[in-house]
Amino acid sequence: MRGRALLDILVEDLVAQGSRRIILCVGHMKEQIISHFSGRRDADFLFSEETAPLGTGGAVKNAAEFIRSDPFLVMNGDSMCSVNLQALLEFHHARDADLTMVVVEDRTRGDAGAIRLGADYRIVSFHEKPVPGSAVSGHINAGVYLVRRAMLDSWPRKYPFSLENDVFPGLADGGRCFGFVAAGSVVDIGTPERYRRAQSDRPK
Repeated sequence: MRGRALLDILVEDLVAQGSRRIILCVGHMKEQIISHFSGRRDADFLFSEETAPLGTGGAVKNAAEFIRSDPFLVMNGDSMCSVNLQALLEFHHARDADLTMVVVEDRTRGDAGAIRLGADYRIVSFHEKPVPGSAVSGHINAGVYLVRRAMLDSWPRKYPFSLENDVFPGLADGGRCFGFVAAGSVVDIGTPERYRRAQSDRPK
């Protein structure tokens, strides 16, 4: 973005907020990513390598052997949302959540996971990219999550699988998934159209 790789921006924010051990799930162009981050000394970088596409959920589960923290933080590598990680952690612990998802208010986008929150910030429903013309919930998935480590055992064993389609809807039904509302917006470069828009857009 504006001459800088989004992954660099994400990592620099993690380090600035105190992260010292970062696991990168790498597949396509993994050699370049590993080479780029292996030389950094501001954090320990580990690489969970995929030999075939595993999906968003499969990539996280594949990295389980490297995960030490509980809860652990998961972030998309193709989107960005400004969030105070200490406040997110406190919110997660206060609700004894299985998973806390960062969400932002947005009633215009139909190409992101739509979230409906209860009065206590509990996620009542999650719909990945709802059908055009359907009711807009008011919040969308920002691609940042705190996850109780034990939850990995309940995730699908068959790869590939998706967090958005195969994990999140069931967690919402279980009532122990919460939404942490962040200010600002989400910058997403997951499609060519979003990438072009991101060149002049940053989270506020």
